[in-house]
Amino acid sequence: MKEVSRQVRQFLGQHGMYHEDISLQETCDVFLDEMSKGLAGQDSSLAMLPTYLEIERELPRDKPVIVMDAGGTNFRVATVRFQEQAAPEIADFQIFPMPGIKEEASKAEFFGTMAGYVADVIDKSSNVGFCFSFPAEMFPSKDGRVLYFPKEIKAKEVVGQMIGEGMNEALSQATNADPKQMVLLNDTVATLLAGRGTSSGRNYESFIGFILGTGTNTAYVEQNANITKAKDLDTAKSQIINVESGGFGKAPRGEIDKAFDAQSTSPGVHVFEKMISGAYLGPICFAALQTTAKEGLFSPGVAEKLLGLEETSSKDISDFMSTPESGDNPLAVAMADASTEETAKLYYLVDALIERAAKLTAANLSSAAMKSGKGYNPCRPVCIVAEGTTFYHLKSLRQKTEYYLKQYLVDQKGIYYEVVNVENATLIGAAIAGLTN
Repeated sequence: MKEVSRQVRQFLGQHGMYHEDISLQETCDVFLDEMSKGLAGQDSSLAMLPTYLEIERELPRDKPVIVMDAGGTNFRVATVRFQEQAAPEIADFQIFPMPGIKEEASKAEFFGTMAGYVADVIDKSSNVGFCFSFPAEMFPSKDGRVLYFPKEIKAKEVVGQMIGEGMNEALSQATNADPKQMVLLNDTVATLLAGRGTSSGRNYESFIGFILGTGTNTAYVEQNANITKAKDLDTAKSQIINVESGGFGKAPRGEIDKAFDAQSTSPGVHVFEKMISGAYLGPICFAALQTTAKEGLFSPGVAEKLLGLEETSSKDISDFMSTPESGDNPLAVAMADASTEETAKLYYLVDALIERAAKLTAANLSSAAMKSGKGYNPCRPVCIVAEGTTFYHLKSLRQKTEYYLKQYLVDQKGIYYEVVNVENATLIGAAIAGLTN
């Protein structure tokens, strides 16, 4: 098996895709440089968007807050209440379809539909936390303007509109309710804030929100003094920064990465996301398999079957890693008549690409932790609130990521961290934003 492993390493190395050739130190240095440039308003692949949301304020107890969560295809509504040393109490929970999913929605229809969804709970609090997981420009008022919608949402009239303002107007028309104190944030920022709602009793010095699912993004807490592109900030305070880390454009990409990106629907956009997220890891593995089959890494019979595959998803590669010799996933089926060595060769290849994603993920998280300047006291680590099916369910990805975090962030940099998974993170984070900002 050593020779099989060597062949895979040689192939990946020749194409610039081998994880051992990636320097965590160098990658973090470049990531940190892009972060600093983004905060200064200079040319950077990291947007580093101010959210104007603070985390230092005391969380009110036994006070209800209305929560709205607009994301993907669903709109969720609930009320949340925090109690001393207890899990957050979520009530009045309902799920509705997002307006604009089936057909074009006007501005009045878009906001009016959502206002109707909230009507039953509108009198339960004067505070609203609104998790709006679509691109928006944030303002110091804690409101945001819609930049654009993905193709799933059809609401052209809403682009350019202020979201909280539009919701308050629609709520007033639908329910005669007084304007609410509405705080807008996205799902990554909400994930970060959810760390404050944990009832573990652990003291954290700072928080990072991290999502690795279909896509990826990161949020962390930055000193206002370092956010020089934003004017009139209180330099003695800090706020959450939405990194938009999927856009990192200076990661060490290989030949297969570049060819895959060039053939994608958005070349040059979100290139880091295309290296680590669930929407792309399967296709990247597929591209690597097609290359290996053409270059003779596998026997002619196996190569023919691999070339016959139409695609592989991240679930396919995860299933193969779990049951490489007996599963019904496309890769295991393609290798059904292959030798043990050939199957192991495919395993080594997929495993190495997952490990590369883990190492890059660790570089992302390490950079956010180092930029925060916190976590040097092991009793008060940085809390990494992680969300996403890829991070938790892709075979071995989380374990490999934490291996590199321990090796680099803790052992070399002396920064301590703890990864936590908060149930209903976006609802809880939005509730905390609504109560404290």
